[in-house]
This record gives sequence, structure tokens and C-alpha cells, in this order.
Amino acid sequence: MDTSFYTAAQGARMRQKQMNVIANNISNINTNGYRAKEVAFGDLMYYNMNPGNAEDWDAGAGCLIERTMDSQEQGSLVSTGDQNNFAIEGSGYFMLLDSATGEITYTRDGSFSASQRADGFYLVNNAGKLVLDKMGQPIQIGEQGVSKDQIGVFDFPISTGLLSKGDNEWQASEQNGQPYLITDAKVRQGCIEESNVDLAKEMAKVIESSRSYSYNLKMVQTSDEIEQAINNLR
Repeated sequence: MDTSFYTAAQGARMRQKQMNVIANNISNINTNGYRAKEVAFGDLMYYNMNPGNAEDWDAGAGCLIERTMDSQEQGSLVSTGDQNNFAIEGSGYFMLLDSATGEITYTRDGSFSASQRADGFYLVNNAGKLVLDKMGQPIQIGEQGVSKDQIGVFDFPISTGLLSKGDNEWQASEQNGQPYLITDAKVRQGCIEESNVDLAKEMAKVIESSRSYSYNLKMVQTSDEIEQAINNLR
């Protein structure tokens, strides 16, 4: 296959994937605590050496989405007046426990509420997962309610690359390291953090990506026309 044809087709596929990421960001513009995702492109100039013959190479060209990253920009903090709502100023995540599976996840969405269990009321997120305190224990709501000093805020030695679990939650992998408590975390009670999606930036990315997609398709068409012309000369 002609290299230009392959390069353009690969570019079009990657731009389509980028458009999917952008569309997901825009659809979550009103999701509390959501962090916009960004794609990182890499050059697909690689060589696979055949062990049997050092001069036998397979060459690739084009681009590839190497990874999808979460934007670390702070979202706007808005007051809700609900004392079960919390927002983090700066880095860090709330730690959640799924009591049914024992799974630990992390979120920036602090729109919590009270859930009645057998021994009282506990602070939970919208999915019913328990919010954990600074000691990694479920937070039981007393007669005086919940204090922001009870809320645990955790981070990782490497905070990038957390695995998205959906529902605005992340899970840590081995490369992130063990979670640690941020002892001086700034938590605001009665507030939530809004999505950090910047609609203007996302629309600019839509224009850029769609134009690149169109140019790649034009290149595919041109390469096909060249191949047809060559074949007609035979």
C-alpha cells in the first residue's frame, strides 16, 4: 500500500478518536468535579527489525494517540448551601469505598449526601459509595452533621495516569504509587467544584480536528487517484 495513503488513513482515524474525546468533554460540561480529557499525539515513525536479517525493516508512518490525560486545572467552586457538599482547593481526591465489593476509587465530585445504614447515617456519593475520612474509614454523620476536618483528601506520588472508572471516578494503578493523606488540604464545606471544561477551548479543538480530518481524507483521495493513474499506465 502506498505510504501516503496509509499515513492519511491513520491520521483520519486518530482525529476521529480525538473528536470522540472532545465530544465527551463537552457532554460533561455540567458534571461536578469532571476533569477535561486531553489527547497526546505521537509520531508513528517506528522500525521493527527482523531478527533473522538486520537489513529487513518494516517502516510505519503517520500519527498515533499515545495516551489520554486528565486536565489538572482547578474547576470553579460554587456555593450550594448544603453542608454535605465539599470541594477541594488545589490537588487531591476524595476517597470512596464500595461496601459491596470493597473497591476503592477516587473522585473530585463532592456532591455528597446522607445515607441511612443499620447503625446510623453515613456520608456517601451519588452512587451510594461511602466517603472515607483521614484514617480511611467511613464517615458517620453525627447529630452536629459532618465537619470538613473529617474529610480525607488523598493524592499520589504520580497523580497522572489514574484509570478512569466512569461515573466521574478514578482508580489507582501500580505506577501511581500508594495514596497518601494531604494533611494541609484545603476543603470548603457547602461548596462543589464544577467541571473544568472550557467550552471555548473545546470548540477550537473541534475546528482544528475537523479540518485535519478533512485534509487527511483529501490526501487519501489524492493517493487513490495516483494509484489509479499508475495502474492505467501498465
